[in-house]
Amino acid sequence: MDSSSPDLPLGYLSSVIAILLFGSNFVPLKKYDTGDGMFLQWVLCAAIWLVALVVNLILHCPKFWPFAMLGGCIWATGNVAVVPIIKTIGLGLGILIWGSFNALTGWASSRFGWFGMDAEEVSRPLLNYIGAGLSVVSAFIFLFIKSEIPNSTCSPDTTPLMTEHQAISTTPDACAGSSWVDRLSTAHRRIVGCSLAVASGILYGSTFVPIIYIKDHGKRNDSVYAGASQYDLDYVLAHFSGIFLASTVFFLAYCIAMKNSPRLYPEAVLPGVLSGVLWAVATCCWFIANHSLSAVVSFPIITAGPGFIAALWGVFIFKEIQGLRNYLLMTLAFCIILAGALCTAFSKL
Repeated sequence: MDSSSPDLPLGYLSSVIAILLFGSNFVPLKKYDTGDGMFLQWVLCAAIWLVALVVNLILHCPKFWPFAMLGGCIWATGNVAVVPIIKTIGLGLGILIWGSFNALTGWASSRFGWFGMDAEEVSRPLLNYIGAGLSVVSAFIFLFIKSEIPNSTCSPDTTPLMTEHQAISTTPDACAGSSWVDRLSTAHRRIVGCSLAVASGILYGSTFVPIIYIKDHGKRNDSVYAGASQYDLDYVLAHFSGIFLASTVFFLAYCIAMKNSPRLYPEAVLPGVLSGVLWAVATCCWFIANHSLSAVVSFPIITAGPGFIAALWGVFIFKEIQGLRNYLLMTLAFCIILAGALCTAFSKL
């Protein structure tokens, strides 16, 4: 399916939907124990693949390009670290770090033509640079927002939506069935969590590279990808198949490492499926935004907003975020996000 001209309103609408869903997709998992995350990531990725299958049927089964699976494998590799990141530094700080590196990697690779892609041009480059910069600055605001959460790691309701854990027991085997993350010291948690978040962000920012590469080379008659579709959503099955394939390999390796005694959490299955569906729909919207706006515009917009949405969940639903100082910081972050989004949007006009 090809479109002769980008649909800017559709692109911006898709970006808004993607932001809302990316900022909410971990909410179903908040009150459930997810252990070390290996079982959860496989459940989540299975749900993601099922959504791709439905979308592919709706699109009348466009040509499957195996190279596009690489992007899914890259994303799944970064996703393996999400639960350890949440358990070590919290979802808020995790989003800050992986979101910033995601935004910078995705924006820069598209803007400057890294990895064999064609450099994306915008009519107002200065506005685009400002918008990309503001999307990163806005993420740092969330670092200063503190949430009220239980001190005990034995409670299943200890995953904050916005910031890092305030106090963590370092006593080995303090809780029955604790994972390797729970046995780390506070200092080691910080180091491991931040390092994993940086690596995940870079991987997340590279996830669309194979698809964009195929599209760019599809315009060249001498390329093996000549005639490839220019509509990003046509690659959703290949991309999500890569996600499911990689996650299955990781889970099987985990089962082997655990001597066929993996830690399974049945109560997290349905929330994990719901989380995967939300993420898959959000990513489909991102595909549409990439097609309508180009990645150099969509990346700064879509990567900036989820942290703010997660903060709203923390304020109005879970009551994690309270106090005038936190509310003022949230307002400031929203203003910066809005300014960055507007700069990036107008850079395309």
